[in-house]
Amino acid sequence: MQSKQYVTGIDGVRALAVLGVIIYHLLPTTLPGGYLGVPLFLLISGYFVTLQLVRQMDQTGGIRLTQFYLKRLRRLYPVLIVMLAVTTAYITVFARDLLHNIKSTIITNLLWVYNWWEIGHGQSYLDRFNSESPFTHLWTLGVEAQFYFLWPLILFLLFLVLKKRTRIKWAVFILAVASAIEMAVLFDQNNLNRVYYGTDTRAFSLLLGAWLALCWPIDHLNAKLTTPAAKILDGVGIGALLITLLGFFTLPGQSSWTYRGGMFFYSLIGMLLIATVVHPGSHMNRWLTNPIFAWIGQRSYGIYVYQLPVMVFYERVVEIGQHPLLNALIECGLIMVISELSYRFVEQPLAHYQWRHLPNSIRHWIDFKMHDWRQWFKIGPGVIICFIALCGLMLPSRPIKKIAEQTRIEKSKQATAQKNQQIAKGKTTKVNVNSKSLQKKYGLTSAQLKAASQLKITAIGDSVMADASRDIQEIMPHAYVDAEVGRQGNATPRVIKDLKAKGQLQKIVILNLGTNGAMNTQTIDDILNAIGSDHQIYWITPHVPTRDWEQTVYDQIKQTAKQHSNVHVIDWNQAANNHAEWFGQDKVHMNEQGNVYFTSLIIKIILKVNKK
Repeated sequence: MQSKQYVTGIDGVRALAVLGVIIYHLLPTTLPGGYLGVPLFLLISGYFVTLQLVRQMDQTGGIRLTQFYLKRLRRLYPVLIVMLAVTTAYITVFARDLLHNIKSTIITNLLWVYNWWEIGHGQSYLDRFNSESPFTHLWTLGVEAQFYFLWPLILFLLFLVLKKRTRIKWAVFILAVASAIEMAVLFDQNNLNRVYYGTDTRAFSLLLGAWLALCWPIDHLNAKLTTPAAKILDGVGIGALLITLLGFFTLPGQSSWTYRGGMFFYSLIGMLLIATVVHPGSHMNRWLTNPIFAWIGQRSYGIYVYQLPVMVFYERVVEIGQHPLLNALIECGLIMVISELSYRFVEQPLAHYQWRHLPNSIRHWIDFKMHDWRQWFKIGPGVIICFIALCGLMLPSRPIKKIAEQTRIEKSKQATAQKNQQIAKGKTTKVNVNSKSLQKKYGLTSAQLKAASQLKITAIGDSVMADASRDIQEIMPHAYVDAEVGRQGNATPRVIKDLKAKGQLQKIVILNLGTNGAMNTQTIDDILNAIGSDHQIYWITPHVPTRDWEQTVYDQIKQTAKQHSNVHVIDWNQAANNHAEWFGQDKVHMNEQGNVYFTSLIIKIILKVNKK
């Protein structure tokens, strides 16, 4: 340890936390619970902030609020401001469609209330497909900053009213449990933003860290433990570390258990991990101390802040689906390089800067006579970036312009809803199977058109299915289509049960799932069990070249078909390769031509299987 409060092993915990978050963003199917790195960050903040505040109160009887607040602002603001300026400048020049709500985003971040703004206006943190924002992850900074502002006041009040340390400990723990209960009560599967971004519903991690500081202050821990006691402490630490890593691999963010106790449980485990790392009698501190963890841990704030802009901008120009691991490594490299530059030229210089000299520094920099070309070469890029960012902020805020595919999907959903009502009433339109235009359009013979028009099917899917639904029902008028934008696999069993209850689950079921992410084995089993083995299932492989889960979902569907004789593959992914002309600008949703080929492929595969 470098000082009484600096524990090198905590850099190791920070490294694990930030790596978990980054891998979760880059490869969500590989590390579905990597977002649990955030509770680790919050636990660390809660512990060390409370430790410092209690130490001040023990020594002076009060808290030096101004000094405390200024120290936190000097730590948080510089990197945040640089990131906001650089990201806004990039968006202004290269990604104007992301300027929507940019003023609100910047202002709420600077005021540390971005997480609350996100609840009402932002995108789900778990949604990595629909026009992802490079700012979404900054909700965490809002939660931390609000804690930094409120917690000294709350803690001082607790000491003032409750007086006894035991009562204060219980009060803090009860507050943590109340926060977790609130998350469970407010949990809504269809809208996770409230519980995911809310300061009140995420406070339990911070409060558990605070409770640990009150119960387990590093200053009062005995370094000279007996051998059995040290072994117990190390065993708890190793167990907590392994359970934490297990959570990274097994706890998906869409699971209801995550919000009904799961995240609280892993925060408790993380608290045990931190407790063993800070204890001088444990070996956990030494085991989590190494040059790599130290480098990552010391730069973890910058790494966290810069990660999403790098990913969003990189994935706008590179199709990562075919080589997800290679592209993930490239993105990691870019994040680390940018974070190192930030650490050297922003964080470290400003950490030691005497802010009382700021007026003199400003006068010095605006005195053009005192600078030669080399100094201007240093400050020039910053001036240009700030100027471009300001230009972007001054541009009028316009609503996001809907792309053609979005407009068509909305119209298709309306038309499909009407057709579904007719099907439910037993009314269907007739297909002119001798129509030359239909035969030419879909590449089908008169006999194929006739067979297709008689098929009774249920099609369940996401936005891709919603887009193609009008074509599907044009050829298969008995097709009942249930498709929703953004539908995840784990939401599908409930949809299937509802269709069964309404009598709309036909013997032939078409599934178009996987556009929005991979599914675990349990989800796939739940889908198949909900449908039943007496149904024939046709599962469409998704074409998602811009996302890393494309190959994973493809393999899942192929493997499922091998294991179940009633599951058949409609290989849209293979058919769509090398046909960029079938798709819109997002390279995932089809244009009108693509919808025709999509529908034709479905019909041909179903008719082919039925002939066997």
